[in-house]
Amino acid sequence: MSILLNDILQFNNLDIVKLRFNLRFADNKVAAIDYFVCGRKNEMLDGHYWNDTRNGNYKTGDITLGFVPIPQRKDCWLLFHVGQVTADLNIRKGVGYEFIDLPAYSKYVGRVIIRFHNGSRKLIRKAKTTISQCLIEEILSQSYSGDAFPGYENVNVSWHMLKYLITTVSWKTALANQKGVYLLIDRRNGKKYIGSAYGQDKLLSRWENYIKTCHGNNSKLKKLDVDDIKDNFHFSIIETFNANVSDQIIIERETYWKDVLMTRKFGYNDN
Repeated sequence: MSILLNDILQFNNLDIVKLRFNLRFADNKVAAIDYFVCGRKNEMLDGHYWNDTRNGNYKTGDITLGFVPIPQRKDCWLLFHVGQVTADLNIRKGVGYEFIDLPAYSKYVGRVIIRFHNGSRKLIRKAKTTISQCLIEEILSQSYSGDAFPGYENVNVSWHMLKYLITTVSWKTALANQKGVYLLIDRRNGKKYIGSAYGQDKLLSRWENYIKTCHGNNSKLKKLDVDDIKDNFHFSIIETFNANVSDQIIIERETYWKDVLMTRKFGYNDN
C-alpha cells in the first residue's frame, strides 16, 4: 500500500496549503537540485517566494511546500522547504512575501522524496487537489547530498554540482580508478568538447583541473568567460578503461569520438 505525503505531514486544513514544484531558480542556468546540494538555500527561497502574477501566488497564512526535481529519477522530487507566509509584500516580478520556516517539519526537509507527475504547466498547485497524488518514494536517513556515485554510464552533472561531488569519497574513488573519454556540453548552444584522461591523470585529476581552471588548458575553452563555463557546462563520461589499458588506445578512442560528434568543426575541439 502506498504511503501518501500527507500521511506523514498530516495537514488538517488543506485549503491553506500550496505546493510549488521549482524547476529552476535565479537565471535558469543551474539545475535546481544543484542549489540544494551546494547550500544555496537563500536563492532557493527567493525563487520559491518569487511572485510574477497579478493576483499573487500566495496569501498571508498559506503554508507552502517547496520541491525540486531529482535528476535521473523520473517524477521524483525532493522536499526542500516547509514554511508559512506571514506577509504579502505586494511585489510583482520579485520576492513577494515574508515567511517563516515551520520547525515541526524540519526533520523532513531534505530527506523526503516524493513521486508526482506534474502534468500541468502550473508550478504552484493547491494541496487540496494535488497532495493525494504525491506518493512517498523514499525517506533518507540523512539530508540529500547527491554524493552516491551513479555509475560511469549515468554521470551527467553541471560544473557547480561536480565541484561539490568531486570532493566526496564515492566520486573520488570511482574517478581515480579509471581512464576514459569524456564529454563536455555547453547548454547555451549545444557545442561539445571531447577530452580524455590517461596516464597518471585518470578522470579524477583531469576533472579536478576543470574545477580549478574551468578550461582545463584547452585553447578554445580559454576564450570563453569563466562564469559561462561554470553556469552552462555539463560533464558526462562516454567510455571508461582500467589502468592497464594502453594510453594509445584511449587517445585513439578520443579521436574516434571527435570524428563521430564532429567536435572540431562544430564544437570546442581544435585538434
